[in-house]
Amino acid sequence: MTTLRRSKLLAPASRPDQSDAPPLVPDRDPGRRLRLFGRASLVGAAFVAGYLVWLVIGTRFITDHAQANLRTAFDEQLAHPRVLDPGGPQTRQSGQAVARLVISRMHLDMIVVDGTDAQSLTKGPGLYEESAMPWDSHGRVAIAGHRTTYGAPFWDLDKLRKGDQITLETERGTFTYVVSGSKIVAPTAVQVADQTEQPTLILTTCNPRFSATERLVVFAERQG
Repeated sequence: MTTLRRSKLLAPASRPDQSDAPPLVPDRDPGRRLRLFGRASLVGAAFVAGYLVWLVIGTRFITDHAQANLRTAFDEQLAHPRVLDPGGPQTRQSGQAVARLVISRMHLDMIVVDGTDAQSLTKGPGLYEESAMPWDSHGRVAIAGHRTTYGAPFWDLDKLRKGDQITLETERGTFTYVVSGSKIVAPTAVQVADQTEQPTLILTTCNPRFSATERLVVFAERQG
């Protein structure tokens, strides 16, 4: 038994010229691996940088193109306003032009679309599904917008101060709001969009920039 075990555990002896192992070759370029790693890191960094450029700059072209088309459609709305029944249900279509949003403090002049789904927000600021309409006698108009991509309409939303004016031009008139304050909330704080007795407005966006951990909310009250 002892002999059998040793025959299985011990490898047979072989002459040096019969070895299956390749001959050892000294590493004549010890920095090769480091250079390969460096090149791979540069390629990775270039890919990340390119992706970030696309997010910030490339997506702007998508929004600019959409805004040009929306302005044409919106001008048509102003020239031929729809006949709406104030007491009846209002037909809404995701992605269609709803209003022209002008905020002097932010140098912002964009068309607001109906809807806050991902596709609609690539076109510009979007009206929440449960939002009141700007011409309603009561309720809260709620508008969301990107802060860093797709034209970054709300990039400077944090610059708004109490007393600043916000204008919404619609097919049923132009409405002016005055900023009353702002607040940073959690993404789950949907109560900020609750309807109000008086006609009001909120603008929401991600906070801080390049992050979605919080929401910045600006509150405003309609004048007149």
